[in-house]
Amino acid sequence: MSTVSSTPRTKTGIIPATPTTTRVTGSHVLQASPHYTTTRRHSLYGTEDRVVIDPGSRIWKVGFSGEGKPRDVFYADAKNYGSLWSWNRATDPTEKAEQDNMLEINLERCMRSVFHESLLAEPKARKVILVEHPLMPLYIKDMLAHILFSNLQVPSISFASSHLLSLLSVGRITGLVLDCGHLESTALPIFAARPLFPQLRTTPLAGSRFSSHIRALLLLFGSYLPPPTTLSAAVNVPAANRTTRVPQEILTDAVIEDIKTRCCFVSDALESSFSDVRASSPAGDDPSDHEPPPSSDPAMSESEFSRGSLGQESAAESEFSIISHLTHSTSSGEASSEKHIQVLANMYMRHSTATNLHMRVVPPVSQQTGTGRGTLIIPGWVRERAAEVLFEGGDVDESSVAEVILDALLKVPLDLRKTMASSILITGGTAMLPGFIPRLHTELLRATAPLNILSTRSRPTYDRYASLRPLVPHFAILNNPTPVPSSSARANVNAGKAPAFTPATMAWVGGSLAGALKTGGVEVAREKWDESDPSQTDQDDDVIMVVPASERIPRNVIPDWTRGLLPAGAPPAVALKPLPSPQAVGA
Repeated sequence: MSTVSSTPRTKTGIIPATPTTTRVTGSHVLQASPHYTTTRRHSLYGTEDRVVIDPGSRIWKVGFSGEGKPRDVFYADAKNYGSLWSWNRATDPTEKAEQDNMLEINLERCMRSVFHESLLAEPKARKVILVEHPLMPLYIKDMLAHILFSNLQVPSISFASSHLLSLLSVGRITGLVLDCGHLESTALPIFAARPLFPQLRTTPLAGSRFSSHIRALLLLFGSYLPPPTTLSAAVNVPAANRTTRVPQEILTDAVIEDIKTRCCFVSDALESSFSDVRASSPAGDDPSDHEPPPSSDPAMSESEFSRGSLGQESAAESEFSIISHLTHSTSSGEASSEKHIQVLANMYMRHSTATNLHMRVVPPVSQQTGTGRGTLIIPGWVRERAAEVLFEGGDVDESSVAEVILDALLKVPLDLRKTMASSILITGGTAMLPGFIPRLHTELLRATAPLNILSTRSRPTYDRYASLRPLVPHFAILNNPTPVPSSSARANVNAGKAPAFTPATMAWVGGSLAGALKTGGVEVAREKWDESDPSQTDQDDDVIMVVPASERIPRNVIPDWTRGLLPAGAPPAVALKPLPSPQAVGA
């Protein structure tokens, strides 16, 4: 009887990740690999398959080319569930050098874990496809290349755009890709497998802002049951008498990540208007308990509210918290902000049908003398409406995810808008929230709807998306799980027709496909990397200079679209002389 061992999902022991063949008892017949329909030897027994690495700021996805899913998916910081890097780089030279050195140490640890624990492969015999974000800083790409070439000594590295690979994974070469990651959400149009980088648009409303928003909502509206001090108290004292506010110490990054991935979902937009609510409210009721707050209110919006809680990771070190910020402030503006948030909570609570969840958490240090763990009570409306921060736009610097798509459509040429609007692809870990993609399609229709039918939002006088209104019937999301029928034949053909890959792994699957087809991005060989090393100039071969990461200059061999040539329609740098007039020529 033949047995095929399964692929492990975590790094446990030193069992090989994938057996290539299975030998039948009493026979010499070689059976196929679990990932292939042929008997081709690969992975541990061959070097023709490339290693595909998708290095995210929090989660890495690694595996071999030609396979349908990654071999391993792991957190870069397994202890704290934090990010390896951020877009805010230190300006002080000493702090900057320390930050870069720590980043290089962590990147090297992750790279060695990829080859020696996840894939069990020899790096010297493996070409690497590196899935890169279009806005990944150049110094981070230089660190990754330095680790792979100098430390692991891989033969070559191919840099490929994550948006283009995501589009290739669904069998397309033209479309508009929105990547909702952890640090930011980025929309990039792609035409004929050529990324249109000048039309790229981005917003910080992504997974990081979503996590901080959940933390802020739980601090204000969540409940916490501390562990009882004795067993008799657990039976005799009612749970309602032990309910307290949520301590900041229990809302660690691991707890927030667990809540975000297992408890939250995206619901439909609220369609009830202010006039309907006021008309249906009985006399004597306070209309502020029913009406949605206007967007022109100077009070704190949901986006500003979550932005103010971005520093809550270090709130345990300070006695100033967002709760005291909202309740102990004496200014009238803060009182209005608190009322604004409370009105939002009342409106969401009234329209929510989600149930409250009880989650067991590790109690604070002062309460660990009790019996058992504490209980975090997550309100149902928080689970359902916490993602509203991603769809709240209107800010120039913080556009919503729907506005990012529309802004990118405004930048593309007119003859490409219909093609891009009917081929929208949503990728990224944040897009895996249940109901995210159908809600995004609804927000696209709401943002481009005529002003006279909008009653739930106050719109500015200038309608910047009026030119996109003819494209409304053509909006189609390729990986929409519940496509809506449209009057456009193009939209009906494309909507929901993408393969059922998870949005978080589409970029890796595209890299696996590119590696199997022996294609990819710009390939940098190790010999070319060694030739471009500025530290080896005018030095003996026996002398090796170790340059700190902060003082290392990025090499020109690393591809960077920001250093490319100007587009064809760019004006010349030198003004051309005017041509002589016909009268002067005739004279």
